[in-house]
Amino acid sequence: MSDALYHELHELATEQTNAATTQIDCLSAAEIARLMNAEDATVAAAVETQIAQIGVAIEGIAARMAQGGRLIYIGAGTSGRLGVLDASECPPTFGADPGQVVGWLAGGTRALTHATERLEDDAQAGADAVEEIGVRPLDSVVGLTASGRTPFVLGAMDAARGRGAFTIGVTCNAPSLLDERVEVMIAPITGPEVIAGSTRLKAGTAQKMVLNMLSTGTMIRLGKTFGNLMVDVNASNAKLRERAIRIVQEATGLPRAEAAAALETAGGETKTAIVAVLTGLPADEARAKIAAANGSVRAALGPIAPCP
Repeated sequence: MSDALYHELHELATEQTNAATTQIDCLSAAEIARLMNAEDATVAAAVETQIAQIGVAIEGIAARMAQGGRLIYIGAGTSGRLGVLDASECPPTFGADPGQVVGWLAGGTRALTHATERLEDDAQAGADAVEEIGVRPLDSVVGLTASGRTPFVLGAMDAARGRGAFTIGVTCNAPSLLDERVEVMIAPITGPEVIAGSTRLKAGTAQKMVLNMLSTGTMIRLGKTFGNLMVDVNASNAKLRERAIRIVQEATGLPRAEAAAALETAGGETKTAIVAVLTGLPADEARAKIAAANGSVRAALGPIAPCP
């Protein structure tokens, strides 16, 4: 390791020694858990400082996705794995089209279960990933790196910005080398980890919270929910089919049997069932009304369900 890199890493907040946990190996199991919980309790406050930037990011992502763009997460190690996790949960939760939310991890699928951290040092590999994904101007690319200096991510963000994409950085250190490479910087400062330098802990939790907000906020803005009901849920198994019935019940007030029948009449489409029931329209007309409202149940219902 070069002297410059040593000092660069040594100065990162996430690499510092946590004074509260220097004797953690002397504690009982319950005391370890209690101390970790106390440290985790600080994470939400760190994320709260970034709400304005997160809001800007959500609006930018949603505006581009409404025109056919994608949300793309790029990272290495824990950060990259969190991006893949968030992306993989969008289709079943929100009925997102495959490929609409993409998680790209340095090292590919093998890196999900095997340590391949050496790959994060390759900036060209990050640029190559952007080319392989085929990043376009309507895409939103989120660079995930707890340190804010991972070469793979920096290379990817340089390439993404060069292609005209909307670029967002998520890190737990500031200032960072990522700052100048993105349009929106989200940097919850979580401080020293319970185990020094183990950024899968507080930094990982903070990044997961941010990703939850980015994807969920975007999907809400795109009409993937009605209130807090996931009306675009992909009912691909028994649990999710039952959830879809409950959603129709909650949105319409129907008894379970009638909600299930409405859902069946609507071809299993939760949105269509809700709009058909509340407007009294046939399923085909309800479906057309939703399409005209860009997929928003609330907009399709109009004066029947105004926002407060």
